[in-house]
Amino acid sequence: MTTSAERFANGADTSAFAPTGPQIERLDDGSYRLTASTVVKQPRSTAFDFFADAANLDAITPPWLKFRILTLMPVEMGESTLIDYSLKLHALPVKWQSQIEDWRPGHEFTDVQVHGPYRSWRHTHRFESLDDHTTLVQDEVTYRVPGGRLIHGLFVRRDLVRIFRYRQQRLAELLGVAE
Repeated sequence: MTTSAERFANGADTSAFAPTGPQIERLDDGSYRLTASTVVKQPRSTAFDFFADAANLDAITPPWLKFRILTLMPVEMGESTLIDYSLKLHALPVKWQSQIEDWRPGHEFTDVQVHGPYRSWRHTHRFESLDDHTTLVQDEVTYRVPGGRLIHGLFVRRDLVRIFRYRQQRLAELLGVAE
């Protein structure tokens, strides 16, 4: 199987590495999976380090969410790290706590919701070098919502697509977009 990096290095159509998503699919077990990717003009280590600094989460979160990190900064990121946030969803205040479940520096990490608005939330961030100065940043979120399909259809799908589109835009602005 050819990796993205090999296809990129071999001169594959670089439009294949253009931002994708956010795309949401319903899984057989009733949960949902959101996927999105962005290609940034930074080495993988730089892209990973940007995400490893919890303070940068504010820079890629839409202002309309009124997002705030409540955990004392700086946050030492690693496996089992807990981070507390507050935000507003449709003007309703929400407290959220996430925990880093898997931490593979330079490659990927996964945060899971401990407390928050979802029944479950598992967000994996992957970083793949396409060349020495270009990184494919991938998000995969598997989640369940209270109220199931109805609430998902009325609010959650639209909100998450909007949030992750904003995130992709900001990543391109802050880390540079690959051409």
